[in-house]
Amino acid sequence: MRAILLMFDSLNRRMLPPYGCDWTHAPSFARLAERTVTFDNSFVGSMPCMPARRDLHTGRYNFLHRSWGPLEPFDNSMPQLLREHGIHTHLSTDHYHYFEDGGTNYHCRYSTWDFHRGQEGDPWIGQVAPPQIPETVAPRTNDRGLWRQDWINRDFMRREEDQPQPRTFAAGIDFIRRNAGQDNWFLQIETFDPHEPFFTQQQYKALYPHDYDGPHFDWPPYRKVQETPDQVAHLRFEYAALLSMCDHYLGQILGLMDSLKLWDDTMLIVCTDHGFLLGEHDWWAKNNMPLWNEVAHTPLFIWDPRSRKQGERRSQLVQLIDLPATLLDYFGVARPPEMQGIPLGPVIAENAPTRDAILFGYHGGAVNMTDGRYVYMRAAAGDNTPLYEYTLMPTHMATRFSVDEMQRWEQAPPFSFTKGVALMKIPGRGAHVAKTVHEYGHLLYDLAADPNQTAPLDDPALEARLAEQMIALMQANDAPVEQYLRLGLSVPVPA
Repeated sequence: MRAILLMFDSLNRRMLPPYGCDWTHAPSFARLAERTVTFDNSFVGSMPCMPARRDLHTGRYNFLHRSWGPLEPFDNSMPQLLREHGIHTHLSTDHYHYFEDGGTNYHCRYSTWDFHRGQEGDPWIGQVAPPQIPETVAPRTNDRGLWRQDWINRDFMRREEDQPQPRTFAAGIDFIRRNAGQDNWFLQIETFDPHEPFFTQQQYKALYPHDYDGPHFDWPPYRKVQETPDQVAHLRFEYAALLSMCDHYLGQILGLMDSLKLWDDTMLIVCTDHGFLLGEHDWWAKNNMPLWNEVAHTPLFIWDPRSRKQGERRSQLVQLIDLPATLLDYFGVARPPEMQGIPLGPVIAENAPTRDAILFGYHGGAVNMTDGRYVYMRAAAGDNTPLYEYTLMPTHMATRFSVDEMQRWEQAPPFSFTKGVALMKIPGRGAHVAKTVHEYGHLLYDLAADPNQTAPLDDPALEARLAEQMIALMQANDAPVEQYLRLGLSVPVPA
Protein backbone atom coordinates (compact mmCIF):
# COMPACT_ATOMS: atom_id res chain seq x y z
CA MET A 1 0.00 0.00 0.00
CA ARG A 2 1.12 3.52 -0.77
CA ALA A 3 -0.14 7.02 -0.05
CA ILE A 4 0.56 10.53 -1.34
CA LEU A 5 -0.46 13.61 0.64
CA LEU A 6 -0.25 16.82 -1.38
CA MET A 7 -0.49 19.89 0.84
CA PHE A 8 -0.77 23.49 -0.32
CA ASP A 9 -0.52 26.48 2.04
CA SER A 10 -3.23 29.18 2.12
CA LEU A 11 -5.36 27.46 -0.52
CA ASN A 12 -8.59 29.43 -0.74
CA ARG A 13 -11.55 27.08 -1.16
CA ARG A 14 -13.67 29.75 -2.82
CA MET A 15 -11.16 30.13 -5.66
CA LEU A 16 -11.48 26.49 -6.79
CA PRO A 17 -13.86 25.27 -9.51
CA PRO A 18 -15.00 22.22 -7.48
CA TYR A 19 -16.29 24.64 -4.85
CA GLY A 20 -18.13 26.90 -7.27
CA CYS A 21 -15.55 29.36 -8.62
CA ASP A 22 -16.18 30.03 -12.30
CA TRP A 23 -13.34 32.40 -13.24
CA THR A 24 -10.06 30.86 -12.08
CA HIS A 25 -8.06 28.63 -14.42
CA ALA A 26 -7.72 25.42 -12.44
CA PRO A 27 -8.57 22.46 -14.68
CA SER A 28 -6.47 20.05 -12.63
CA PHE A 29 -8.48 20.80 -9.50
CA ALA A 30 -11.65 20.18 -11.52
CA ARG A 31 -10.23 16.87 -12.69
CA LEU A 32 -9.14 16.04 -9.14
CA ALA A 33 -12.74 16.34 -7.97
CA GLU A 34 -13.80 13.93 -10.70
CA ARG A 35 -11.31 11.31 -9.49
CA THR A 36 -11.77 11.71 -5.72
CA VAL A 37 -14.31 12.39 -2.99
CA THR A 38 -14.71 16.12 -2.31
CA PHE A 39 -15.41 17.19 1.27
CA ASP A 40 -17.81 20.10 1.69
CA ASN A 41 -17.41 20.61 5.44
CA SER A 42 -13.67 20.52 6.02
CA PHE A 43 -12.48 23.10 8.55
CA VAL A 44 -9.23 24.23 10.08
CA GLY A 45 -8.30 23.12 13.59
CA SER A 46 -5.28 24.92 15.01
CA MET A 47 -4.03 28.06 13.29
CA PRO A 48 -1.81 28.98 11.51
CA CYS A 49 1.03 27.04 9.76
CA MET A 50 2.96 25.02 12.34
CA PRO A 51 0.04 24.62 14.77
CA ALA A 52 -1.86 23.10 11.83
CA ARG A 53 1.04 20.75 11.17
CA ARG A 54 1.08 19.63 14.79
CA ASP A 55 -2.61 18.75 14.28
CA LEU A 56 -1.58 16.83 11.15
CA HIS A 57 1.06 14.82 13.01
CA THR A 58 -0.70 14.19 16.31
CA GLY A 59 -4.39 13.97 15.42
CA ARG A 60 -5.43 16.39 18.15
CA TYR A 61 -5.73 20.18 18.57
CA ASN A 62 -2.68 22.27 19.37
CA PHE A 63 -4.34 25.65 19.96
CA LEU A 64 -5.96 25.12 23.36
CA HIS A 65 -2.64 24.49 25.09
CA ARG A 66 0.11 26.13 23.09
CA SER A 67 0.85 28.53 20.26
CA TRP A 68 3.34 28.02 17.40
CA GLY A 69 6.06 25.53 18.29
CA PRO A 70 7.76 22.18 17.65
CA LEU A 71 6.44 18.73 18.33
CA GLU A 72 6.59 17.89 22.02
CA PRO A 73 8.51 14.90 23.45
CA PHE A 74 5.23 13.18 24.34
CA ASP A 75 3.56 13.80 20.96
CA ASN A 76 2.54 10.99 18.67
CA SER A 77 3.70 11.71 15.11
CA MET A 78 1.87 10.00 12.27
CA PRO A 79 4.92 9.85 9.93
CA GLN A 80 7.05 8.46 12.73
CA LEU A 81 4.44 5.86 13.67
CA LEU A 82 4.30 4.73 10.04
CA ARG A 83 8.09 4.65 9.92
CA GLU A 84 8.21 2.51 13.08
CA HIS A 85 5.85 0.03 11.42
CA GLY A 86 7.94 -0.45 8.30
CA ILE A 87 6.40 2.26 6.10
CA HIS A 88 8.99 4.50 4.44
CA THR A 89 7.91 8.13 4.91
CA HIS A 90 9.35 10.93 2.79
CA LEU A 91 8.78 14.71 2.88
CA SER A 92 9.45 16.99 -0.10
CA THR A 93 8.87 20.59 0.92
CA ASP A 94 9.70 24.22 0.33
CA HIS A 95 7.95 25.29 3.55
CA TYR A 96 10.76 27.16 5.30
CA HIS A 97 8.95 27.37 8.65
CA TYR A 98 10.06 23.76 9.23
CA PHE A 99 13.59 25.10 9.61
CA GLU A 100 12.97 27.93 12.08
CA ASP A 101 13.05 27.61 15.85
CA GLY A 102 9.31 27.02 16.03
CA GLY A 103 9.18 24.16 13.53
CA THR A 104 12.50 22.60 14.26
CA ASN A 105 11.69 18.90 14.60
CA TYR A 106 8.75 18.05 12.34
CA HIS A 107 10.82 17.00 9.32
CA CYS A 108 12.92 14.71 11.52
CA ARG A 109 9.95 12.41 12.03
CA TYR A 110 10.10 11.23 8.39
CA SER A 111 12.39 8.48 7.15
CA THR A 112 13.89 10.89 4.60
CA TRP A 113 13.24 14.47 3.52
CA ASP A 114 14.34 17.18 1.09
CA PHE A 115 13.99 20.97 1.29
CA HIS A 116 13.88 23.53 -1.53
CA ARG A 117 14.86 27.06 -0.59
CA GLY A 118 13.57 30.50 -1.45
CA GLN A 119 9.93 30.99 -0.41
CA GLU A 120 8.86 34.33 1.07
CA GLY A 121 11.72 35.66 3.24
CA ASP A 122 13.55 32.35 3.63
CA PRO A 123 17.08 33.38 4.75
CA TRP A 124 18.59 31.69 1.71
CA ILE A 125 20.78 33.94 -0.43
CA GLY A 126 23.42 35.86 1.51
CA GLN A 127 23.74 39.39 0.18
CA VAL A 128 24.94 42.53 1.96
CA ALA A 129 24.12 44.98 -0.84
CA PRO A 130 20.52 46.26 -0.99
CA PRO A 131 18.26 44.28 -3.34
CA GLN A 132 16.88 45.76 -6.53
CA ILE A 133 13.28 46.65 -5.67
CA PRO A 134 10.84 48.48 -7.98
CA GLU A 135 10.31 52.07 -6.92
CA THR A 136 6.58 51.49 -6.76
CA VAL A 137 6.91 48.89 -4.01
CA ALA A 138 6.11 50.28 -0.58
CA PRO A 139 8.54 48.93 2.03
CA ARG A 140 7.24 46.57 4.68
CA THR A 141 8.25 46.99 8.29
CA ASN A 142 8.21 44.78 11.39
CA ASP A 143 8.45 41.60 9.32
CA ARG A 144 11.74 40.19 10.63
CA GLY A 145 13.52 41.25 7.44
CA LEU A 146 11.34 39.01 5.25
CA TRP A 147 10.56 41.76 2.74
CA ARG A 148 14.22 42.59 2.02
CA GLN A 149 15.24 38.93 1.87
CA ASP A 150 12.38 38.03 -0.43
CA TRP A 151 13.55 40.54 -3.02
CA ILE A 152 17.05 39.12 -2.82
CA ASN A 153 15.72 35.61 -3.30
CA ARG A 154 13.57 36.59 -6.29
CA ASP A 155 16.65 37.61 -8.25
CA PHE A 156 17.76 33.97 -8.16
CA MET A 157 14.39 32.61 -9.33
CA ARG A 158 13.86 34.32 -12.66
CA ARG A 159 12.97 31.06 -14.41
CA GLU A 160 10.00 28.96 -13.37
CA GLU A 161 12.14 25.87 -12.82
CA ASP A 162 14.21 27.84 -10.29
CA GLN A 163 11.24 28.58 -8.05
CA PRO A 164 10.74 26.43 -4.94
CA GLN A 165 7.37 24.96 -5.92
CA PRO A 166 8.58 23.40 -9.21
CA ARG A 167 11.67 22.05 -7.46
CA THR A 168 9.54 20.58 -4.66
CA PHE A 169 7.24 18.83 -7.11
CA ALA A 170 10.19 17.64 -9.20
CA ALA A 171 11.68 16.00 -6.11
CA GLY A 172 8.35 14.42 -5.20
CA ILE A 173 7.85 13.15 -8.75
CA ASP A 174 11.37 11.72 -8.72
CA PHE A 175 10.53 9.84 -5.51
CA ILE A 176 7.35 8.45 -7.06
CA ARG A 177 9.08 7.32 -10.26
CA ARG A 178 11.92 5.62 -8.41
CA ASN A 179 9.63 3.90 -5.92
CA ALA A 180 6.52 3.17 -7.99
CA GLY A 181 7.35 -0.53 -8.02
CA GLN A 182 7.84 -0.68 -4.26
CA ASP A 183 5.26 -1.17 -1.54
CA ASN A 184 4.72 0.46 1.87
CA TRP A 185 5.58 4.11 1.44
CA PHE A 186 4.03 7.46 2.28
CA LEU A 187 5.03 10.63 0.42
CA GLN A 188 4.14 14.14 1.57
CA ILE A 189 4.65 16.79 -1.11
CA GLU A 190 4.15 20.13 0.55
CA THR A 191 4.47 23.53 -1.08
CA PHE A 192 4.27 26.95 0.55
CA ASP A 193 2.29 28.22 -2.46
CA PRO A 194 -0.17 29.84 -2.92
CA HIS A 195 0.90 31.57 0.32
CA GLU A 196 1.92 35.18 -0.11
CA PRO A 197 3.88 36.78 -1.71
CA PHE A 198 2.06 35.84 -4.89
CA PHE A 199 5.23 35.61 -6.97
CA THR A 200 4.91 33.65 -10.19
CA GLN A 201 5.76 33.70 -13.87
CA GLN A 202 4.21 35.76 -16.64
CA GLN A 203 2.55 32.77 -18.32
CA TYR A 204 0.27 32.37 -15.30
CA LYS A 205 -0.39 36.10 -14.95
CA ALA A 206 -1.40 36.13 -18.62
CA LEU A 207 -4.36 33.91 -17.75
CA TYR A 208 -5.91 36.90 -15.97
CA PRO A 209 -5.59 39.97 -18.23
CA HIS A 210 -6.81 43.17 -16.62
CA ASP A 211 -6.18 46.90 -16.77
CA TYR A 212 -4.01 47.98 -13.87
CA ASP A 213 -1.63 50.92 -13.59
CA GLY A 214 -1.15 50.97 -9.83
CA PRO A 215 1.91 50.11 -7.76
CA HIS A 216 3.53 46.69 -7.75
CA PHE A 217 1.37 44.69 -5.36
CA ASP A 218 1.66 40.94 -4.82
CA TRP A 219 2.13 40.76 -1.05
CA PRO A 220 -0.81 41.86 1.11
CA PRO A 221 -0.16 43.20 4.60
CA TYR A 222 -1.76 41.57 7.63
CA ARG A 223 -4.27 44.32 8.36
CA LYS A 224 -7.54 45.88 7.20
CA VAL A 225 -7.80 46.84 3.55
CA GLN A 226 -6.56 50.37 2.86
CA GLU A 227 -5.99 49.90 -0.86
CA THR A 228 -8.16 51.04 -3.77
CA PRO A 229 -10.70 48.69 -5.39
CA ASP A 230 -8.35 48.38 -8.39
CA GLN A 231 -5.53 47.26 -6.12
CA VAL A 232 -7.79 44.75 -4.39
CA ALA A 233 -8.89 43.31 -7.73
CA HIS A 234 -5.30 43.21 -8.96
CA LEU A 235 -4.13 41.30 -5.90
CA ARG A 236 -6.87 38.73 -6.37
CA PHE A 237 -5.62 38.17 -9.91
CA GLU A 238 -2.07 37.82 -8.58
CA TYR A 239 -3.30 35.14 -6.16
CA ALA A 240 -5.23 33.46 -8.97
CA ALA A 241 -2.09 33.36 -11.13
CA LEU A 242 -0.18 31.57 -8.37
CA LEU A 243 -3.16 29.25 -7.86
CA SER A 244 -2.99 28.36 -11.56
CA MET A 245 0.68 27.54 -11.13
CA CYS A 246 -0.27 25.20 -8.26
CA ASP A 247 -2.91 23.69 -10.54
CA HIS A 248 -0.28 23.02 -13.20
CA TYR A 249 1.90 21.01 -10.82
CA LEU A 250 -1.10 19.21 -9.35
CA GLY A 251 -1.78 18.15 -12.93
CA GLN A 252 1.68 16.58 -13.10
CA ILE A 253 0.86 14.40 -10.10
CA LEU A 254 -2.48 13.38 -11.59
CA GLY A 255 -0.76 12.53 -14.87
CA LEU A 256 1.76 10.40 -13.02
CA MET A 257 -1.05 8.61 -11.19
CA ASP A 258 -2.45 7.78 -14.64
CA SER A 259 0.75 6.69 -16.36
CA LEU A 260 2.03 4.58 -13.48
CA LYS A 261 -1.43 3.16 -12.68
CA LEU A 262 -1.15 4.39 -9.11
CA TRP A 263 -4.92 4.78 -8.80
CA ASP A 264 -5.05 1.00 -8.32
CA ASP A 265 -3.32 0.93 -4.94
CA THR A 266 -2.26 4.43 -3.85
CA MET A 267 -4.25 6.76 -1.63
CA LEU A 268 -4.18 10.43 -2.69
CA ILE A 269 -5.03 13.26 -0.30
CA VAL A 270 -5.01 16.92 -1.41
CA CYS A 271 -5.43 19.45 1.39
CA THR A 272 -4.35 22.76 2.88
CA ASP A 273 -3.66 24.18 6.33
CA HIS A 274 -6.04 27.16 6.00
CA GLY A 275 -7.53 29.65 3.57
CA PHE A 276 -6.84 33.34 3.06
CA LEU A 277 -8.75 36.61 3.02
CA LEU A 278 -8.39 38.56 -0.23
CA GLY A 279 -10.27 41.66 0.82
CA GLU A 280 -13.43 39.93 2.03
CA HIS A 281 -14.79 41.43 5.26
CA ASP A 282 -12.44 44.35 4.47
CA TRP A 283 -9.41 42.34 5.64
CA TRP A 284 -6.26 40.88 4.17
CA ALA A 285 -4.68 37.53 5.04
CA LYS A 286 -5.24 35.88 8.45
CA ASN A 287 -4.34 36.07 12.17
CA ASN A 288 -5.76 39.43 13.25
CA MET A 289 -9.46 39.06 12.58
CA PRO A 290 -12.29 36.60 13.31
CA LEU A 291 -11.82 33.25 11.60
CA TRP A 292 -14.40 33.75 8.89
CA ASN A 293 -14.96 30.95 6.41
CA GLU A 294 -12.55 32.38 3.82
CA VAL A 295 -9.85 31.23 6.25
CA ALA A 296 -11.58 28.49 8.25
CA HIS A 297 -13.53 26.52 5.62
CA THR A 298 -10.99 24.50 3.65
CA PRO A 299 -10.82 22.31 0.55
CA LEU A 300 -10.18 18.58 0.92
CA PHE A 301 -10.07 15.79 -1.68
CA ILE A 302 -9.34 12.10 -1.03
CA TRP A 303 -8.99 9.07 -3.30
CA ASP A 304 -9.14 5.81 -1.35
CA PRO A 305 -8.27 2.82 -3.56
CA ARG A 306 -10.07 0.47 -1.15
CA SER A 307 -13.53 1.86 -1.89
CA ARG A 308 -12.69 3.52 -5.23
CA LYS A 309 -15.29 6.24 -4.72
CA GLN A 310 -14.90 9.11 -7.16
CA GLY A 311 -16.86 12.12 -8.29
CA GLU A 312 -18.81 12.12 -5.03
CA ARG A 313 -19.14 14.62 -2.20
CA ARG A 314 -19.34 14.28 1.57
CA SER A 315 -20.93 16.72 4.00
CA GLN A 316 -19.52 15.39 7.29
CA LEU A 317 -17.48 17.69 9.53
CA VAL A 318 -13.78 16.87 9.09
CA GLN A 319 -10.45 18.50 9.98
CA LEU A 320 -6.69 18.00 9.63
CA ILE A 321 -6.73 15.95 12.83
CA ASP A 322 -8.57 13.26 10.84
CA LEU A 323 -5.81 12.79 8.27
CA PRO A 324 -3.29 11.01 10.54
CA ALA A 325 -6.06 8.69 11.73
CA THR A 326 -7.01 8.07 8.10
CA LEU A 327 -3.46 7.23 7.05
CA LEU A 328 -2.73 5.01 10.05
CA ASP A 329 -5.97 3.13 9.42
CA TYR A 330 -5.12 2.78 5.72
CA PHE A 331 -1.73 1.22 6.50
CA GLY A 332 -3.14 -0.96 9.28
CA VAL A 333 -1.29 0.81 12.10
CA ALA A 334 -3.11 1.13 15.42
CA ARG A 335 -4.02 4.65 16.47
CA PRO A 336 -2.65 5.85 19.82
CA PRO A 337 -5.31 6.56 22.44
CA GLU A 338 -4.31 10.24 22.54
CA MET A 339 -5.25 10.70 18.88
CA GLN A 340 -8.73 12.21 18.52
CA GLY A 341 -9.06 12.28 14.75
CA ILE A 342 -11.47 9.98 12.93
CA PRO A 343 -10.45 7.68 10.05
CA LEU A 344 -12.18 8.91 6.92
CA GLY A 345 -12.14 5.60 5.04
CA PRO A 346 -15.68 4.68 6.24
CA VAL A 347 -16.87 8.22 5.49
CA ILE A 348 -15.64 7.86 1.92
CA ALA A 349 -16.88 4.30 1.44
CA GLU A 350 -20.17 4.30 3.34
CA ASN A 351 -20.98 7.94 4.10
CA ALA A 352 -20.41 7.15 7.79
CA PRO A 353 -20.93 9.96 10.34
CA THR A 354 -18.03 11.78 11.98
CA ARG A 355 -19.01 14.22 14.76
CA ASP A 356 -21.72 16.71 15.68
CA ALA A 357 -19.45 19.74 16.08
CA ILE A 358 -15.81 20.84 15.97
CA LEU A 359 -13.52 23.48 17.48
CA PHE A 360 -10.96 25.69 15.76
CA GLY A 361 -8.84 28.72 16.56
CA TYR A 362 -5.55 30.36 17.47
CA HIS A 363 -3.91 30.09 20.85
CA GLY A 364 -5.00 33.27 22.65
CA GLY A 365 -7.63 34.08 20.04
CA ALA A 366 -11.34 33.45 20.03
CA VAL A 367 -12.38 29.84 20.42
CA ASN A 368 -14.63 28.92 17.52
CA MET A 369 -17.01 26.06 16.90
CA THR A 370 -19.34 24.90 14.18
CA ASP A 371 -21.94 22.20 13.89
CA GLY A 372 -22.06 22.66 10.11
CA ARG A 373 -25.10 24.95 10.29
CA TYR A 374 -23.98 27.60 12.78
CA VAL A 375 -20.57 29.08 13.50
CA TYR A 376 -20.04 30.48 17.00
CA MET A 377 -16.98 32.60 17.79
CA ARG A 378 -16.36 33.15 21.50
CA ALA A 379 -14.16 36.16 22.27
CA ALA A 380 -12.34 36.94 25.50
CA ALA A 381 -14.54 38.26 28.30
CA GLY A 382 -12.02 40.89 29.44
CA ASP A 383 -8.33 41.49 28.87
CA ASN A 384 -7.71 38.01 27.43
CA THR A 385 -6.27 36.64 30.65
CA PRO A 386 -5.44 34.27 32.17
CA LEU A 387 -3.53 32.64 29.31
CA TYR A 388 -0.62 30.20 29.48
CA GLU A 389 1.59 28.15 27.19
CA TYR A 390 2.04 24.51 28.15
CA THR A 391 5.22 23.15 26.61
CA LEU A 392 8.55 21.42 27.01
CA MET A 393 9.78 23.00 23.75
CA PRO A 394 9.78 26.75 24.52
CA THR A 395 10.13 28.39 21.13
CA HIS A 396 7.99 30.88 19.26
CA MET A 397 7.77 31.09 15.46
CA ALA A 398 11.35 32.13 14.77
CA THR A 399 12.81 32.73 18.22
CA ARG A 400 13.37 30.99 21.50
CA PHE A 401 11.34 32.05 24.50
CA SER A 402 13.00 35.05 26.07
CA VAL A 403 14.90 34.94 29.35
CA ASP A 404 12.11 37.04 30.89
CA GLU A 405 9.49 34.50 29.81
CA MET A 406 11.52 31.60 31.10
CA GLN A 407 12.05 33.27 34.46
CA ARG A 408 8.27 33.14 35.02
CA TRP A 409 7.47 29.51 34.29
CA GLU A 410 6.05 27.11 36.82
CA GLN A 411 5.49 23.37 36.69
CA ALA A 412 2.07 22.15 35.61
CA PRO A 413 0.76 18.61 36.17
CA PRO A 414 0.32 16.32 33.16
CA PHE A 415 -2.66 16.56 30.84
CA SER A 416 -4.45 13.42 29.72
CA PHE A 417 -2.45 13.34 26.47
CA THR A 418 1.07 14.02 27.81
CA LYS A 419 1.71 10.42 28.91
CA GLY A 420 2.35 11.33 32.52
CA VAL A 421 4.80 14.11 31.65
CA ALA A 422 4.57 17.36 33.61
CA LEU A 423 4.90 20.61 31.65
CA MET A 424 6.25 24.11 31.79
CA LYS A 425 3.41 26.58 32.35
CA ILE A 426 4.53 29.91 30.91
CA PRO A 427 2.49 33.15 30.74
CA GLY A 428 1.12 33.47 27.22
CA ARG A 429 1.09 36.43 24.85
CA GLY A 430 -2.55 37.18 24.38
CA ALA A 431 -1.99 39.92 21.79
CA HIS A 432 0.67 38.07 19.81
CA VAL A 433 -1.63 36.65 17.13
CA ALA A 434 -5.16 37.88 17.71
CA LYS A 435 -4.48 41.61 17.95
CA THR A 436 -8.00 42.77 17.13
CA VAL A 437 -10.23 39.70 17.05
CA HIS A 438 -11.60 40.19 20.57
CA GLU A 439 -12.78 43.71 19.70
CA TYR A 440 -15.52 42.09 17.60
CA GLY A 441 -17.00 40.37 20.64
CA HIS A 442 -18.85 37.09 20.31
CA LEU A 443 -20.10 36.35 16.79
CA LEU A 444 -22.79 33.91 15.72
CA TYR A 445 -23.61 33.08 12.09
CA ASP A 446 -26.17 30.92 10.32
CA LEU A 447 -24.27 29.47 7.35
CA ALA A 448 -27.45 28.26 5.66
CA ALA A 449 -29.05 31.72 5.59
CA ASP A 450 -25.84 33.76 5.51
CA PRO A 451 -23.02 31.76 3.87
CA ASN A 452 -20.84 34.86 3.46
CA GLN A 453 -21.11 35.68 7.17
CA THR A 454 -22.21 39.28 6.69
CA ALA A 455 -24.99 39.48 9.33
CA PRO A 456 -24.23 38.12 12.83
CA LEU A 457 -27.24 36.72 14.66
CA ASP A 458 -28.59 38.07 17.94
CA ASP A 459 -30.12 34.94 19.44
CA PRO A 460 -29.31 34.50 23.17
CA ALA A 461 -30.96 31.10 23.42
CA LEU A 462 -29.05 29.70 20.46
CA GLU A 463 -25.81 31.24 21.71
CA ALA A 464 -26.32 29.67 25.14
CA ARG A 465 -26.87 26.25 23.56
CA LEU A 466 -23.76 26.55 21.42
CA ALA A 467 -21.73 27.80 24.39
CA GLU A 468 -22.66 24.66 26.30
CA GLN A 469 -21.64 22.55 23.31
CA MET A 470 -18.36 24.46 23.14
CA ILE A 471 -17.69 23.73 26.82
CA ALA A 472 -18.27 20.03 26.21
CA LEU A 473 -15.88 20.02 23.26
CA MET A 474 -13.22 21.87 25.22
CA GLN A 475 -13.60 19.44 28.10
CA ALA A 476 -13.23 16.49 25.69
CA ASN A 477 -9.97 18.06 24.53
CA ASP A 478 -8.69 18.54 28.11
CA ALA A 479 -8.62 22.33 27.82
CA PRO A 480 -6.89 24.04 30.77
CA VAL A 481 -9.12 25.82 33.27
CA GLU A 482 -7.99 29.30 32.26
CA GLN A 483 -9.31 28.83 28.73
CA TYR A 484 -12.85 28.80 30.16
CA LEU A 485 -12.09 31.73 32.46
CA ARG A 486 -10.69 34.05 29.80
CA LEU A 487 -13.72 33.38 27.59
CA GLY A 488 -16.22 33.86 30.41
CA LEU A 489 -17.44 30.28 30.20
CA SER A 490 -18.48 28.06 33.09
CA VAL A 491 -15.71 25.75 34.19
CA PRO A 492 -17.01 22.18 33.95
CA VAL A 493 -16.94 20.04 37.06
CA PRO A 494 -14.56 17.07 36.62
CA ALA A 495 -16.37 13.77 36.27
